[in-house]
Amino acid sequence: MLEVARSEFILGGQRSGKSRRAEMLAQHWLLQSPQHKAVLIATAQPWDDEMRERIARHQQDRAGRVPGMAAVEEPLQLAQAITQHSAAQTLLVVDCLTLWLTNLLMPAENFKPNQPVALAASAQAAMLLVAIEAAPGPLVLVGNEIGLGVIPMGRETRDFVDALGRLNQQVARVCERVTFMAAGLPLTLKGQP
Repeated sequence: MLEVARSEFILGGQRSGKSRRAEMLAQHWLLQSPQHKAVLIATAQPWDDEMRERIARHQQDRAGRVPGMAAVEEPLQLAQAITQHSAAQTLLVVDCLTLWLTNLLMPAENFKPNQPVALAASAQAAMLLVAIEAAPGPLVLVGNEIGLGVIPMGRETRDFVDALGRLNQQVARVCERVTFMAAGLPLTLKGQP
């Protein structure tokens, strides 16, 4: 049976079923009580035509699968959005942390460890962790696991993979449940399934 945790971090590769699991949790939450609400905090930004089409497709698909879930777009101020929208009867879905980190660090040539952009991203990550722990309602966070492949070519890409790996570890540490998705199947890494 699907159970909603106080906080769940869902990790996996692209098209692994991460967002679908988050939507299933939101749908389960909404069905439990007429007082329950669900809000998606979307972090994607429409940088180009392909991304605009992808966002529109996600919005349409999500509306069909979880019609009762509201959506808020927040590409940068994620901790503040969680604090603003979290309530005891409201489940928040954050989709996704990888795009949020990308938004903070772009353009890539600006990212240099221990430099202002990287330090600002670290400060935002610290605020995110506080917001996760303080959220009065259930919280589902979605993120990509991109560190399972070969070491990427290019300093900027390696720096991003390192930054995302650190963020994933920090978020996993403060979440009650951590689920890894592969081929649409959940594997519980932390907490009760």
